[in-house]
This record gives sequence, C-alpha cells and structure tokens, in this order.
Amino acid sequence: MNDIRHLALLAVVIGLSGYNVKTAAQTPFDKVEVEKRIEKLLTPQIKKMPRSQATAKVTDCRMNTHTHTINVTMDKGFADFSFDRKLVRNIKKAFAKELPKTYRKYDINIFTCGNDIKTLAEDADRTTRDYLWKGIDYQGEPWVRNVSSPVQPSHGLYNRHLAVWASHGLYYDTDKTTWKWQRPRLFCTTEDLFTPTIVNTYLMPMLENAGAVVFTPRERDLQTNEVIIDNDDTRAGVSYIEVDGSRKWETTRDKAFARQAGRTYHNGENPFEDGTARMCRTTRRNKNYSLISYQPTLPEEGRYAVYVSYQSLPKSIDDAHYTIWHKGEKTELRVNQKMGGGTWVYLGTFDFDKGSSEFNRVVLTNQSHAKGIVTADAVRFGGGMGNIERGGSVSGLPRCLEGARYNAQWAGFPTSVYNGREGSNDYADDINTRSNATNLLGGGSCFMPYRNGKNVPIELSLAIHSDAGFSADDNDIIGSLAICTTNHNGGLLDAGVPRTASRQLATALINNINNDLNAIYGKWNVRGVWDKNYSETRLPGVPSAILETLSHQNFNDMRLAQDPNFRFSLARSIYKTVARFVSSSHGTPYVIAPLTPMNFRIEHIGNNEVELQWDAQEDPLEPSAHPNGYIVYTAYGQGDYDNGTYVHSATHYRFRTEPGVLYSFRVEAVNRGGKSFPTPTLCARISPGAKKNILVVDGFHRLASPSYHCNSTEQGFDFNDDPGIAMGSHFGWVGKQTDFDRSKMGKEGVGGLGWSDDCMTGICIAGNEFNYVRTHAEAIAASGDYNILSCMDQAIERGKHGLDGYQLVDIAFGLERNDGYSIIPYKTLTEELRNRLMRYTSKGGALLVSGAYIGTDIDTEGERHFAREVLKWSMKGTYRTDNDTLTGLNTAFTFHHALNNRHYAATSADVLQAEGKAFTAMRYADGQPACVAYKGDYRCLTMGFPFECIKESTKRKSVMKALVRFLTD
Repeated sequence: MNDIRHLALLAVVIGLSGYNVKTAAQTPFDKVEVEKRIEKLLTPQIKKMPRSQATAKVTDCRMNTHTHTINVTMDKGFADFSFDRKLVRNIKKAFAKELPKTYRKYDINIFTCGNDIKTLAEDADRTTRDYLWKGIDYQGEPWVRNVSSPVQPSHGLYNRHLAVWASHGLYYDTDKTTWKWQRPRLFCTTEDLFTPTIVNTYLMPMLENAGAVVFTPRERDLQTNEVIIDNDDTRAGVSYIEVDGSRKWETTRDKAFARQAGRTYHNGENPFEDGTARMCRTTRRNKNYSLISYQPTLPEEGRYAVYVSYQSLPKSIDDAHYTIWHKGEKTELRVNQKMGGGTWVYLGTFDFDKGSSEFNRVVLTNQSHAKGIVTADAVRFGGGMGNIERGGSVSGLPRCLEGARYNAQWAGFPTSVYNGREGSNDYADDINTRSNATNLLGGGSCFMPYRNGKNVPIELSLAIHSDAGFSADDNDIIGSLAICTTNHNGGLLDAGVPRTASRQLATALINNINNDLNAIYGKWNVRGVWDKNYSETRLPGVPSAILETLSHQNFNDMRLAQDPNFRFSLARSIYKTVARFVSSSHGTPYVIAPLTPMNFRIEHIGNNEVELQWDAQEDPLEPSAHPNGYIVYTAYGQGDYDNGTYVHSATHYRFRTEPGVLYSFRVEAVNRGGKSFPTPTLCARISPGAKKNILVVDGFHRLASPSYHCNSTEQGFDFNDDPGIAMGSHFGWVGKQTDFDRSKMGKEGVGGLGWSDDCMTGICIAGNEFNYVRTHAEAIAASGDYNILSCMDQAIERGKHGLDGYQLVDIAFGLERNDGYSIIPYKTLTEELRNRLMRYTSKGGALLVSGAYIGTDIDTEGERHFAREVLKWSMKGTYRTDNDTLTGLNTAFTFHHALNNRHYAATSADVLQAEGKAFTAMRYADGQPACVAYKGDYRCLTMGFPFECIKESTKRKSVMKALVRFLTD
C-alpha cells in the first residue's frame, strides 16, 4: 500500500466528511464507508457532550517518513470537544489500529485551532507552578484593601485582581434612533437584566469575600441617587474641606475629574479632563497630618457605593489612607495609588443616613508608611442615572442598566476603549468596551507588560452571559456552554504565556458546573467548550472565558434560573472554579470559603450579658470549605454594623450589653479561603428592671422565583399569582409575561412564547434583606421596658433554643410558604414548631404571629387543627386588591402591598376568619378580616400580613405597642 493510500485511510479513520491530503494526488473514497467509520470512532465522544456542535473534518494531513510523524489538522469544530488525556489516547490508538503495521509506530499529532490536542488535554489537568505564569506574579500591595477587616484570607484570592462582568445592557440603536435592550424580553426579564442578578448579587461578592479585587466594566451599584464631592466644585453648601498639617495640599499639573451639576456628556467628552486634582507630600506622623473631608448631602437613607478618583504620579504611594464613616461606624481602607489613577475606583458599598453629617463622609489623609505623594480628586456616592447623551437624549434609566460603553466614558476612559465605531454602532462598541477597559486597566502590569495602561495587575477576565435556544421537551434543559479563543496572537497572551490557559479556564467552568449542579439539583446539561473567535475572549491580554450560563429562551432553564437559590449555586460553582484556576496558575494551594452558619440564636445568660450561638454549615461538595473561625458584626441602636470581631473556632460569643441599648448582630463563617455570606440579623436588648422577656423569631428565609404554569398548552411565569422573592434588591425584571402559548415556542417578538411587557423596566424591586427581626425589635423597644432576645425558627424546631421564660414570642414569617415549585422547600408552621408552640401556650405563653401566607401555607389536617385550636382562626381567602389601607386598634395605616424599591411587598395577604372566642382586630380596605386576636387562658394574635410591611415607622411602633400590651398585660 503506498503512502497516498495510507493518508486516505487515515482521513477516513479520524472521521471526516471530506479531507485534503497534501500530496501529489488524492485517492477517491467511499462516502458510506467514511460515515460508518466516523460513527464508530467519534460518536461515543460526541454523545458525551450534550447538544454538542463539535464537528470532525480534516483540513490538512501530512506524513513525514524521515521523522516518522503524521500531522493531522482538524477544523475549528473539533476544538469543541472536552479533551482529556484518556480521550486523546483513545483517539490515537484508534488511528494506529487502522494504519498498516509499517506506520503504526509513527507519532500521530492532531491539531485544532493551532493547538495539539495533547496539549489541550494536559492543560486541562496541569496544576504545577510553571504551568501558566511561570514565576510571573504581582508582588505589590492590592489596588484596594480593607484594613479594618479582622481577617485576610491566606489561601483564597487575596491580592488577586479580576475582571468580571454581566453581559450586555441598555444601548442606543443609531439605526432606529432609540435606546433599547440588546436581548429580547423573555420570561419577565432580558439577558441584559438577568445576568447581573448572578454577577452583582452573588458572584462578585463571593470573589471579594475570598479577598479578590474585582473590576467590572458596567456600573455595579443599584442606587439611583448620585452625589459627587469634588475639589473643583465651588457651589455653596458643598462639604469639601481641606486641612493642612505639616504638609500643604497643592494642585497637580495633570487634568482630573470636574463635577458639573446636571450635565450630560456627548460622545467623546471626557469628564476627567475638565478639572484639577490635589496632592500632598506624605507623613508618618499620627499628629499634625493633612486631610481632606468629603461630606455629601444625601437625598435618601440607604446603601451607596463609594468611589474615589485620584492621579497616579511617579511618586505615588501604595497605601493612601481613606476612612469611610457610615452611620457612625468607620471603615479604613488603603488604596494603592501607584495604579488606577484617572478613573473611578470602587471602595465598597455602605449604609448612609439621609442628609449631611460628619458621621457619613469620606476622609483622606496624607499618612503613609512610604515617602511620596498622595493625590486627591473626587468622591462619588451612588451609581446614579445614565448621563451619556446619544441621539439627543439620555437613556432615562439607572446607570447600572446601561451597557459598559457608557460607563467607560463616565469613568474617564479614552475613546479608544469605547468608541471604536465613532458613534455609528454602539452595540459593537459595547461588546469591545468590556475587554478594552480590562486591558487599559491592566496595561503595564506584570500580566500585560507590553501594553500602555494603568498598571492594575488583572490576571483573568470572565464574561457571564445567557443565550438562546429552546426545547419542546418538558424536562429538557439546554444548559451551559463555555467559550474561549486560543488561535490568536500566535497562541500567546500578553505576558508570553500560552492562550491554552483560556481553554483550561473554560473547560474547568463547564466541568465544575456540571458536577455541582447535577449534585445539587439532580439534572443539568453542559454543551461543552467552543474555541472560537469572540471579542470577549480574543481581546483580553490575560486568560479569559465567556460562560453562557443557560438558555434564556428555554422555559426549563429559566424556571431554575429565576430561583435565587439556583443562582447562588451557579455563582458558587463559578467562584470555586476561579479560585482553583488562579491558585493552580501560580502553583499555590487554595481553600474554598465556607457556607453561612445555621441555627443562629441569642440567649440572656445573666446581668447584662448575652451569648450568641450558631452552628457550622458544611459544604458536601467542597471539603476545604469547613470554617475555622467566625466574624461577629455588631450594630448599636440605629447605627451601621462595625467591622467585626473574630471568634476562633468556637460557635458562640459572649457580649456585654449597655443597659437599654438595642443591639443587632450577624455572623459570617471564615477560613483561610475567605468568608461566607452573613446570617440573618438577630437582636438583643437587656433593659434594667424589665419584668418581661420577649423573643423575636426569624421565620422568613424564603427565596423564590415567581409562580409559573407548565402544562400541555402553557409555559411561563405568573407575577399576578406570586411574584416570588429575591435576595436583596435588584433590577432583574423587565415586565410581566404576556404570551404563554407553547405552540408559539421559538417565535421571536410579540406573540412568541415567553414574550413580556416592559411595565417594570427601570424599577428596582426590593427583596428579602434578612433583617426583619431588627424591625420588630425596634418597634418592641419603643413600646416599653422589655428584655428582647431573638433566634431563627430552625433553632426552636431543633431544640437548640427554648421558649420557657418568655412572656411573649413574636414570630415573623414574612413571605414564608411552601409554594410547591421552589427548588428549596420552605414552611411556616412545621410539625416541630407547632409542637413546641403548643407546649408553650399550654403554659400560658403569648404568641404574636405575622406573615402573608400563614393561612395559604396550611395543607394538612394537623396544620388546620393547630390554626383553629391554638391560633384561633381558619383560612378564609386572600386579599389582592390595590388598596393598601388597614384599619384597627383605633387607627388606620398602610402596608407594602405592591412591588417597590423600599421594602419587599406582600402582594397577596391572607384573610383569617376568627374561631370560637377569638375576634377580628384589624381589617383590610374591603372590610375582610386581616388580624385575629384571642384572650383566654393564654393570648395570641395572628396578622394575615407581615408586620414589618407596615410602611411608616411611627405607625409600626404604635401598632406594636398596642399588640404587646394586649398580649402581655
């Protein structure tokens, strides 16, 4: 058999529908025989990749009889396989078996996208120090570090700088001369709004809890107010104060930010070229230092992101000292001004009071451990509204909803970052802006040494998307896809390391998501890895990937994705992958941050001392996530939380209270990898001479998607039935679904399955803040001289917190319910809780119960018996009318009955019918009973709406005072 025949046979073996042998001639082949061999050799591997778009065509094939090698080049589709070493060995063995004996010992090399598949497989497994960065590492101080934190992770992401973003955002369509979303309105959202509910709510906080500094090119703050204090602003009432100590503040030579109230910016205008900045030589003294105070006048109380700007000069220091005062507490940060000058630098998000106060401000001093220059420009509070004018108008929506293109202009980036199409195509420019902004910040650092930039050592970029695709199968999930680009710039990243690192990142993302989500939810699909030419994976100078999390067009994907618990699981899987990837890239060990502690409770142990107790929550998917310590955060009265006290190992903490002061607490688990999300807030108050003890129980833990229909004719989310509840506030909803017809599946636009209106566009919807014990405790504290303790309801159910010794138990159920569709089941009156409450009332204890679904959640005879015989009511119906007025207790008040940006809403409330000797104590606007009270051998009162939803603070306090008196006098 001659060499040409050998090459033709090889082309058949590796599974091709056509081939090109670079020799003098080609030998015809039997197409049927080719297809049979393709099926035999590659189909088993393709079947392992759900919905794979991989192909297997040969584009080049060469044999060298002198070096005894055969080199085969496959098309780009072949790169979509998830290669591992076993698969590569199997493919090569299959090749060898089909070759004549003369050539079976030849080395067979298979290439795709410029990479040997053996290298791709090795990259997927490699964890040694010289794999990626080969000794390249950043050794300086972080861009921003919180020096008030009691712990820093040693095996997490501390001093790692990452670029992460949520896809798309509102943009200006120059052809249609209108602002619009980049993706369609489907299933009550759009990709532009959906992906931030993963990235902003979960992923970035997880990465930051692990110690990372995270840059995101879209505005991250939901706050629509924006207040800027700048040295160039000379308006009356602006609280910019300079104090000269032993060193004086001077004006720098370079241009800087200048605030011009109410101004909008046209394309190409740079707000960082209109003003000046200040500078001062540093001092090591703790006395007679110089400072600048930035004190805003805030229009509303709330959470505000804090950004600062400065200039990076040749003598800039790496530890500029900023102090943020937030509701009387202070957090100190150090900023490395050697990098990142001339743009907005995010310091954190904090709670601030309304108005102007020295207890709500930012202070910069010239104190430093180094000899050099500290610079000062502006401080910004809040994300604000869009202010980039396009086509004669601004978007009219919050900046956090806009695309990265407009945020980059507001952040002072040059037009080369965001205006490559010179204003003709904002859509294309927005895509490129995300990577361009990353490269500009990272340019000049050790990871991008050959670019001009701001020297921020960004070493990874990750874009979080969702994409289209649908299935008519009720159980079919489209699932996740990862994308990378390895065939660019000669296969190298900016620092000269191989671009195959991006493929390793993409492969790890897919593999971990597959493992984690299948382990938690029992079913998830992955579609493999694409190695293709996409802007967000081609342009970054560091390892990069796009993660297409799921299909926003497929209902089976979205009914999971709209559940906040699923988004948490997905984000945690992504975070774990990033932590592992970054650590292995440098050859360092990693530890994954722990999960939130459970069964939080507070007990009075004598005099003015209380003990906080909790239990560790283990992560069955990650053994390294075991906590080895905890941080207890404390807030005094109306103030914000302090920076925390570290508790080593023990799951309890004793605290001596000041008499009559209400304290709020929350706890985070920590280990060497970082810290968890915090527990819900609990409260304690020990009042001198108090004769009655009140226990406030947190029974509201629910996070849920809106209710939905899924049957033979309809699919979709029903906001009118139950809008669900998210973690915290978000802009994730675009409107209500209007089209449910399954026969219109796949149709785009109005009339297609999933199409939604825009009635919620630009509206921030408040969710579960997990702080309602504080609302109850504040109202009780204003009612009289009582001792107040609190616990989570699971602590009662599991016998970890008793009810004896309390004259009143106040259970806040909020929107808790077993809705029948959430991926995590919730329940108000569990059997364990009912049994303990029955024993408590049998001893004469008093109960105050409130929640929107207490009656709705009853579905067994045991629950109905408890409601009727112990709580003294039966379920009569639901209250859904628009009127939010309640009457009773000789007063009238309103409650949050419609979705809004201030407080979660009870859009549906229970109508409770009094039983036996009980009576109606409050009524809804239509006269139906809203509250049932009972006074006998014990006392109880049940509200069919959440107490904390009463809108006005003064009304909440007056209502609580009347309730407590009725129940305890």
